[in-house]
Amino acid sequence: MADDNTHTRDSSGPATASFGYRDVDAASKAGLVRDVFDSVATRYDLMNDLMSAGVHRLWKGALVDWLRPRPSMHLLDVAGGTGDIAGRFLDAGGGRVTVCDINQNMVMTGRDRAIDRGRVADIRWTVGDAEALPFSDSSVDAYTIAFGLRNVTRIDAALAEARRVLRPGGRFFCLEFSHVAIPGFREIYDRYSFSVLPVLGGMVAGDRDAYRYLVESIRRFPVQEDLCGRMRGAGFDLVKYRNLSGGIAAIHAGWRI
Repeated sequence: MADDNTHTRDSSGPATASFGYRDVDAASKAGLVRDVFDSVATRYDLMNDLMSAGVHRLWKGALVDWLRPRPSMHLLDVAGGTGDIAGRFLDAGGGRVTVCDINQNMVMTGRDRAIDRGRVADIRWTVGDAEALPFSDSSVDAYTIAFGLRNVTRIDAALAEARRVLRPGGRFFCLEFSHVAIPGFREIYDRYSFSVLPVLGGMVAGDRDAYRYLVESIRRFPVQEDLCGRMRGAGFDLVKYRNLSGGIAAIHAGWRI
């Protein structure tokens, strides 16, 4: 699906970007994020189970339910390297899906799992950058990004690219860890996140620092209403969101009119 309309990353923008609680040179963030996911690729889904007590599966199910796959629908799943959303989309009646992830190890892990499950024909695997997608304008019916938007260097650039590749009438969906909306529960969640998750990361994935980054990146991600505003700024219409598990995660959706 890559073609002559491949976009290149625009070098304009802020000189620094957040990498967890650190501010780093913007040009280096993608490489730092790539190193994180290189480290945890083969155990990423297991760690998601441990991090969320398995609830991430319900969240992904809610995302696909809202998407309402159809046999004629072509989905682009960005940051979808393990193929979890892709498989759910096809199981729910979707037509075909292109998985795009900046991390080659994640793509290879997802592709190998799909092959093991006999899923070859309906999924295409691509290594690509959410801020410079290697796809034509108006080429897909739906765009999903699950637990990936907070890892990009420039969220606004990624949102603009999402709108560019969607056909008129296409829909954008972002599932992401978000900000707890229940007073009192936020403190409990913070203690769990900063005390337990890095330890689990060290024990299961062999990389405590990677999971410390993932926890910090959640806290630096825009709050729900702010992300709605940025989606509107990128040109999406009828923007809305749904909190999941009290705001631990949220699904944001918008239309490309």
